[in-house]
Amino acid sequence: MRYVYVLQSQSHPNERYIGISTDFQQRIKDHNSGKSPHTSKFRPWKPVVVIRFEDDEKAEAFEQYLKSGSGHAFARGHFW
Repeated sequence: MRYVYVLQSQSHPNERYIGISTDFQQRIKDHNSGKSPHTSKFRPWKPVVVIRFEDDEKAEAFEQYLKSGSGHAFARGHFW
């Protein structure tokens, strides 16, 4: 089981992050404590969308889609 998540920076609202994890609660703590170099300068982060997938391959495919150009357009149209 994996979680695909979209975060938004509370200090810089135009900054967003898309990720995947097997333990979302721990991962959001890591992002907000500065353990992730990609997100440390824009903390704190809040979850906008968290989706649990039973199928790991589908989770990975959805994460990659959200990181693509059309995935960014989808996220803008549905999450913000």
